[in-house]
Amino acid sequence: MKNKKVFIAAAVIIVIILGFIIMRPAGQSSSTSGTKDYYCPMHPNYTSDKPGECPICGMSLVKRQTSANQPAADIKTQTTAGVYINSEKQQLIGVKTEKIEKRRLTGQVLTVGIVAYDPDLFVAQQEYLQSIQTRQTMQSSSLKYTDEQLNPLVNATKRKLLLLGMSNTEIAELEKKGQPQQYLYLPENGKVWVYITIYEYEMALVKETQAVQIETAAYPGEVFEGIVVSVAPIFDRTARTLKVRVLVKDPENKLKPEMYVDAKIIYDLGEKLAVPNEAVMDSGTKKIVFIAEPNGYFESREVKLGPKVQGYYEVLQGLTENQTVVTSGNFLVDSESKLNAVLTQNQ
Repeated sequence: MKNKKVFIAAAVIIVIILGFIIMRPAGQSSSTSGTKDYYCPMHPNYTSDKPGECPICGMSLVKRQTSANQPAADIKTQTTAGVYINSEKQQLIGVKTEKIEKRRLTGQVLTVGIVAYDPDLFVAQQEYLQSIQTRQTMQSSSLKYTDEQLNPLVNATKRKLLLLGMSNTEIAELEKKGQPQQYLYLPENGKVWVYITIYEYEMALVKETQAVQIETAAYPGEVFEGIVVSVAPIFDRTARTLKVRVLVKDPENKLKPEMYVDAKIIYDLGEKLAVPNEAVMDSGTKKIVFIAEPNGYFESREVKLGPKVQGYYEVLQGLTENQTVVTSGNFLVDSESKLNAVLTQNQ
């Protein structure tokens, strides 16, 4: 009878101990001593001071990596701004890097256009020149006219020219010459106007005086050289485009009004600090790159970028020359960084 009571008491003690172990929170390690250097990749809240398996999913615990030349006590401070990845793991996830440097950013905008036949603009130019003559006549009159009386007609006809695509520089040249541009409806002196279309995302790349090459199906292989004379100040909100006026050399008068053409605008942004397109992660609200440090740490950095040219973005802010950025495997580095942040917060 006595043995039976002892057996029952022992069984109760075992049940209590097992219950304590089972009911213990999963985030608590199997041992309370030592540094909790092991964690579950699937459940980062669970940490332990020795290898084993996660009690939640059964996955093997992973040892948190530390830099070979840095004490473990400094890891939390360093990883709050980035993540350490050893060289073996970098090879495994395919990390590639490239140094930031200045590059000559040149390229071309490909678009279409039409040889100008624009009698409306020709008439508007005539009206503008006539309004200037009228103002001069009024100014030389014996009657005294105020500016409010002299300028309204000139201002109105000038606004019409701007709406039709002329620039202020071109209007000033028109006033200086004193006659409308004849080649708006007929070729003159071996030159023709070509109107080309530029989309919104290309606006920053096209400016006055840039070289343009024109080709047409009527003359395969023949290139007509031109120059951008004006970029329309009025934006077409429906088509999201701008009209660009190009003066093209055509000594043999081959280009006829209303002909369709292909246009190539050559641009040169000069020497600019540039980052590879592959290094940029666009979240929609900001652009991020990862800087690779020599000691194996990777730090995320928000950047401000300019135009994209031939696989590179112009760097406006956030990076400096000779920094090294991740160009391949950056999404996996980003995942490691986020996981590291979770682990750091729960230590």
